[in-house]
Amino acid sequence: MPRNASKNLTSQKMEPYSLYFTLLIQHSNTIIDLIIPHSHYFAVVLVASIVILYFASRRKVPIYLIDFSCCCPPRSYRLPLAMFEEHSLLDHMDPDAVAFQCKIIAKSGFSEETALPQSLAQIPRTKALASAIEEAETAMYSAITCLFEKNNINPKAVDILITNSCVFCPTPCLSDMVVNKFRMRSNIMSFHLSGMGCSAGIISVSLAKDLLRVHRNSLALIVSTETLTHNWYNGKVPSMLLSNCLFRMGGAAILMSSRVQDKHKAKYKLQHIVRTTTARDDQSQGCVYQDVDPEGNEGVSISKNIVIVAGDVLKKNIASLGPLVLPLREQFLHVFSIIRRKLWATRTSIYTPNFNHAFEHFCIHPGGKAIIKAIEKNLGLRKVDMEPATMTLYRFGNTSTSSIWYELCYIEAKGRMKCGDRVWQLAFGSGFKCNSAVWKCLCDVKPDTASAWSDIIHSYPIEVPDIVRIN
Repeated sequence: MPRNASKNLTSQKMEPYSLYFTLLIQHSNTIIDLIIPHSHYFAVVLVASIVILYFASRRKVPIYLIDFSCCCPPRSYRLPLAMFEEHSLLDHMDPDAVAFQCKIIAKSGFSEETALPQSLAQIPRTKALASAIEEAETAMYSAITCLFEKNNINPKAVDILITNSCVFCPTPCLSDMVVNKFRMRSNIMSFHLSGMGCSAGIISVSLAKDLLRVHRNSLALIVSTETLTHNWYNGKVPSMLLSNCLFRMGGAAILMSSRVQDKHKAKYKLQHIVRTTTARDDQSQGCVYQDVDPEGNEGVSISKNIVIVAGDVLKKNIASLGPLVLPLREQFLHVFSIIRRKLWATRTSIYTPNFNHAFEHFCIHPGGKAIIKAIEKNLGLRKVDMEPATMTLYRFGNTSTSSIWYELCYIEAKGRMKCGDRVWQLAFGSGFKCNSAVWKCLCDVKPDTASAWSDIIHSYPIEVPDIVRIN
């Protein structure tokens, strides 16, 4: 290529802020004549311009998801419904409370393979702190060890550590336990999030994103788990007994990076994070609430209005997420249907955007069978779109903050994740919160032979019965 042509090509690629500085140099004499009489004003404008140009020149640091791993509880931890009923009665729990729980579990969409910690399977059940710590260590350490071994990661290479657990928060906290177990660096940036419900997993991703962009070329480890031992409810109040029925043991470890060299080995790139909370509303704030019953038993109360509250906060979250991900045609049809309904006062329904035009895969928080069905209906999703949520709920139950990672693991294990595919992770949490994370797949993901799903994925999907019979 001729030298002049090369210069022209270079000038065409010149950044806008470089052109500003070139013009500033060329007309420096004229600018000085103007500045001297009004030096104070021009000094402020000049400093402001330099600051704006500086930040405009900074490109957003890409955030990568290198890999993740989910805990697969030992088979000895599984608690079939018949055993649950027998142990509850032998543990002198109120018979009406036992019958209520068995009725809920039978219709919950759980299989007989979901797991509870051994402290809740033995007779008598124990809520001792030591048992709760043992449960947390089992879930966290197995997921982290598997993640590090698969990716040949030295724990000392981790720069940022974020752990999350909704209710259980011992001292030292879970992040300190992880640092101690894996002998991580003394200058690691460690954080623990608690009390943020099942959506804390995506909140942790949001925090990791912000930290990775500030501290460039860093590696972040997120550990999501929930401890059931310390939160088990032994009373009679139905709304507080629900937590015993809906949650099961699990955990996940996620490795994120802002290092340039990790681009070619990362599985996903983070596209968007959208967080919504309706905690200012009293009904939403009290929808999932830690409380003490009249007999002094501590537990978490789950309101009957949870599906309605979840629907309202989901609408707000989608209103923010939609313009970022939906094609213009889908946005236009949705807005036009709203305008038509208001102007002409017709009873026509508001157009629901087709989210299959924005995403190939969906990881919807499996908070319960009713929530999964409500989201499927309201968003117009297909059965195959909800399959990861339904199968995760059936095999592992609601594992709280780690549930969406079991779903992503299911999609990978089925060999469905291809380069360029987009994934929507959606989670709900107390407060009430609804959080979304959007990822883009960077490669064809091969099924992992050592994942939580690898030994049973060949038998899924299956038809989930409406009611599980006690054998």
